[in-house]
Amino acid sequence: MTTTRFYTATSLDGYIADPDNSLEWLFAVPGASTAEEDTAELVAKTGAMCMGATTYEWMLAHDEPGQWEQGYGERPCWVFTHRDLPALPGANLHFVADDVRAVHAAMVAAAGGRDIWVIGGGDLAGQFADAGLLDEVVAAVAPVTLGGGAPLLPRRLLSDRLTLTEVRQIEQFAMLTYRVG
Repeated sequence: MTTTRFYTATSLDGYIADPDNSLEWLFAVPGASTAEEDTAELVAKTGAMCMGATTYEWMLAHDEPGQWEQGYGERPCWVFTHRDLPALPGANLHFVADDVRAVHAAMVAAAGGRDIWVIGGGDLAGQFADAGLLDEVVAAVAPVTLGGGAPLLPRRLLSDRLTLTEVRQIEQFAMLTYRVG
């Protein structure tokens, strides 16, 4: 069965990007490269991905030739956006402005029985949660506080919808896995 998973890193104070939409703070954390190995395991279980426009633009700005193919291969990726964005060469991209409900079935079909990774941002993951389509949240909590920026999940999800299923440590990161009901 396909699991739709929001897997992301977050600061201790609950931000996935700083006020400038940068992730540079994340790569400065000791042990970040070890945590990236966990992401490689996630990608191996992933059949389709999606992200919002801001996440995609950050990836575009930081892409090096061949990096997308090396990291994600031919996996289809839906970019939710309401503006025209350039395509990243070598990436299997679908630019959509539809509601997540309208796109999810196509993502499940494309995943071929493997999982869907909601890469970011938090509002997009929240839209999947609002629609009852988000199965799991995996938050890699970093020992950093940002004081502001893009929130992990900018909506209210109470404990009756979130069940802690796993806690583990990867270097300086606390990996928290929640099932979403």
